[in-house]
Amino acid sequence: WKHTPDLVLFPRSTGHVVKIMKTAYRHGVPVTPRGAGTNQSGGSIPIRGGIVLCFSRMNRILEIDRENRTALVEPGVVLQTLNLALKEQGFYFPPDPQSFFAATMGGIIAENAGGPVCVKYGVTKQYILSMTVVLADGQMIQCGGHTMNNFCGYDLATLMVGSEGTLGLVTRARVRLLPLPEARFTVAAAFKSVQAAGKAVHAVISHGVIPAKSELMDNWIIRKSEKLSPVGFPPEAEAVILFETDGTNESALLEAETIETLCRRCGATWSHRAQTPEEADKFWAARRAGFAAAFSAAPNILTEDIVVPLKEIPTLLAGIREISEKYGVVTVVLGHAGDGNMHPDILTDRNNPEWFKRAENALEEIIDLAIRLDGVISGEHGIGLEK
Repeated sequence: WKHTPDLVLFPRSTGHVVKIMKTAYRHGVPVTPRGAGTNQSGGSIPIRGGIVLCFSRMNRILEIDRENRTALVEPGVVLQTLNLALKEQGFYFPPDPQSFFAATMGGIIAENAGGPVCVKYGVTKQYILSMTVVLADGQMIQCGGHTMNNFCGYDLATLMVGSEGTLGLVTRARVRLLPLPEARFTVAAAFKSVQAAGKAVHAVISHGVIPAKSELMDNWIIRKSEKLSPVGFPPEAEAVILFETDGTNESALLEAETIETLCRRCGATWSHRAQTPEEADKFWAARRAGFAAAFSAAPNILTEDIVVPLKEIPTLLAGIREISEKYGVVTVVLGHAGDGNMHPDILTDRNNPEWFKRAENALEEIIDLAIRLDGVISGEHGIGLEK
């Protein structure tokens, strides 16, 4: 989609937002909020023209409260900037969408962002204590409070999280923080099939081990990452699962060793525990580079965000392969395997109508399959225009 707004405004305060919204409401002018514009589902595209309200200049970290383990932020604060500031204080904000280097807190709240760690630590809504919100008519309201538990009336703060800017515009938010763990360990395991990889993830969690991260890469991503920046993944593997454990040194190490054992029992052809933080960083960098590799391989990518119950991951992955073969398209699969959130990315070209139609048909069948498996059509990218 290509849509141009009539006006782009950059507010610097809640007061600015109140005045803009009152004026727009009075004259019936559409307003589309925008943060960094990572835009996985087209949510910040101004399809009705009007005003784009860009929050990039409301980017202050207003407070880091060590005693109460909270931070007060404006919507334009970049997640990476926040976590670097928190690291100096010994804390972090757990939700970690893979666009953390660009994603802003307003967008993260609007989309209820998750990321690899949500399998253990949950998604954004678990970390929002309160917020200042400007409604469509310019009225300002306060939702939530400073305390961890707050059951006084309607839970409007949680209602706002994930509403994609349709209920109001967040101009300040107080978020809950966690102490940085003492230790982290990364385990990589390779499998002959994506189905076997899915079964291994299910086995690990069924055993009672909840990894901080559990990420899947298929053979296409493995070969691309090994070609661009080799880290030692077997190029013949159909799937690699990256696990991260965290906690005290003893507990995190024990969980990592248990994961290695369980993966071997489930048929892993290769496994390796990173020996240094630097080696672990290289493994995770290969995972993050997956989307970039896919987007550079074709003129266009249809990237999806489906979620299924954990036990259905092997069925979903097998179905994605069958559907892709049926329509003669290449589908790259990445995903947060620990919570069933899969990202099938179909390579295509909008300028090739026949190829693009096949890709659209394949995508529709993949989404239908997820729904038949009691899944949903979005786990973290939102509905936006795309869905």
